[in-house]
Amino acid sequence: MRGRDEDTGEFLAPSRSQRRREALDVLALATTLAGLEPGRLAKLPVPGHLLPHVAEARRITSHIARKRQLAFLAKQMRREDDEVLDAIRDALDAGGEAAKQETALLHRAEHWRERLLDDGDAALGDLLGEHPHADRQKLRQLVRNALEERHRNRPPRAYRELFREIRDLLSGANAGDGVADEAAALDD
Repeated sequence: MRGRDEDTGEFLAPSRSQRRREALDVLALATTLAGLEPGRLAKLPVPGHLLPHVAEARRITSHIARKRQLAFLAKQMRREDDEVLDAIRDALDAGGEAAKQETALLHRAEHWRERLLDDGDAALGDLLGEHPHADRQKLRQLVRNALEERHRNRPPRAYRELFREIRDLLSGANAGDGVADEAAALDD
């Protein structure tokens, strides 16, 4: 029994139902962790002593044994502070947002590639207007090669390379490189 405070009449501890709901939330978090690929799991703020339990849950394929291991993992996780579990949940939510942003970036890159192949120099001018640090000559050459591949029914090597170049350009990966190159040229 939970008991009540004699002075205020308030309950001293959470109800059994509340404790069960919290335990099931932790079990759901444990199941999510066990379902993640190792690279994504490494990016999360999971305490080191829980990682072997997560790895063991990933390794087990038998339904009942896996369920038992997930329950054990959840038990170990319930021993952690609420701040640790909240940090893991927040990182998982942020990962979902990051995945959405990555998908949007890929769609934008695909859109620009198709536009460059369809519209040619007009689309290249628009792209360079948005990203003046881009390498005009390299983009023009990749567009030319991709069109030639398409015309001759060749494997899409330049087509893929054009996509990678646009994706890097849109993500800003090349932005710092271009500034560094300009600064180095000014120093010479």
